[in-house]
Amino acid sequence: MTASNDDTPLIEPNPSGDSAETGMRALKVRIRQQEILAELGVMALQGASFDELLNETARLTAIGLDVEFCKVLEHIPSSNRLMVRAGVGWDEGVIGVATVGADLESPAGFALRTGKPVISNHLENEERFRTSDLLRQHGIRRAMNVILQGDGKPFGVLEVDSRSEAEFLEHDLAFLQGAANILGMAIERERHERKLTAALERHTVLLKEINHRVKNSLAIVSSMLSLQARDIANPELTQHLTEASHRIAAVGKAHDQLSYGSNTEQMDIGKYIKSICSDLDRSVAHCQIVADAVDGIVIRTDHAISIALIVNELITNSAKYAYNNVQGGKIWINVARNSKDSFSVCVRDEGAGLPQDFDFQKATGLGMRIVTAFSKQLNATIEVRSLEPGKEFILSFPIEFTP
Repeated sequence: MTASNDDTPLIEPNPSGDSAETGMRALKVRIRQQEILAELGVMALQGASFDELLNETARLTAIGLDVEFCKVLEHIPSSNRLMVRAGVGWDEGVIGVATVGADLESPAGFALRTGKPVISNHLENEERFRTSDLLRQHGIRRAMNVILQGDGKPFGVLEVDSRSEAEFLEHDLAFLQGAANILGMAIERERHERKLTAALERHTVLLKEINHRVKNSLAIVSSMLSLQARDIANPELTQHLTEASHRIAAVGKAHDQLSYGSNTEQMDIGKYIKSICSDLDRSVAHCQIVADAVDGIVIRTDHAISIALIVNELITNSAKYAYNNVQGGKIWINVARNSKDSFSVCVRDEGAGLPQDFDFQKATGLGMRIVTAFSKQLNATIEVRSLEPGKEFILSFPIEFTP
């Protein structure tokens, strides 16, 4: 397999004559990998704990590459070793204990020292590097390593390993590097946050600055995804990239508001949702988004970001399905206080409506999984109404002030 100048892998013709079927399988794999990268991105931006993010990166990376093993190796400068900080597939006693060399004769060490990825598809015949005892003990036949960048210095290496005789290809490397880049951004953010927390009492202004920088960084990532979506001649993949761009933009809008406000722990959900809807109204060309949100409902910032992502998914769902074949349609969003301790968010359209057997809790698409997961996390209730025409999602959230 070779790659074109724009880094888009090309599927080689299959001599058996089933190239179309092979190409379709490869496309499905790439779409699934894009979904996994989007999940990792949302998790990283949502503020998952550092250890949780390391473990989930290892788990989802292994799924994306259909391998049995994956590990995050952290560089320990004092011993010039790489320690298994997180991973999946390994025997008990490996994670947090086992180490491999960080020198140039080690595949992981070579990736760390040079920044170049390493693919070893036949470890039993490997002459460039030595094979670690850890890999031999687990019967590993092939491995792939990429560097994990951090805040000004490498954190370590992300590695996948397998016992199978298949081979890692260039597009596998691209996915692995994508996962490493997202984790690297989270590592950088985690280190920045740790430094900022220590200086918060003396330098509150630094927190505003970091939010401003994160906002700018997310805006760049969102723009890059949008450009990529326009350049890919595949409608399904374009849709996935566009949706990922909207998710990142929604989180970026929160950091935008935080960079100007004095309270970084709480946010006015009504104002935040209206700003999200304003952005989506410009980007979803065939729909008009109408937002009616009361001001003064102040909630935790992390909860506000989760709710914004829920609203983003429901608006995207309406634009994608309710008005799929219609040029023009309205989507209404309403944020209202129910009581002193709760408020509701409604998303309504007048489109095609829902299938009779629709059950959002059993939906398999990434968008509805995000809605379900974040709603459960926030102890929210969801009511789905079929209208004539259209549908309405009504979500009720408790108001929690404790940061």
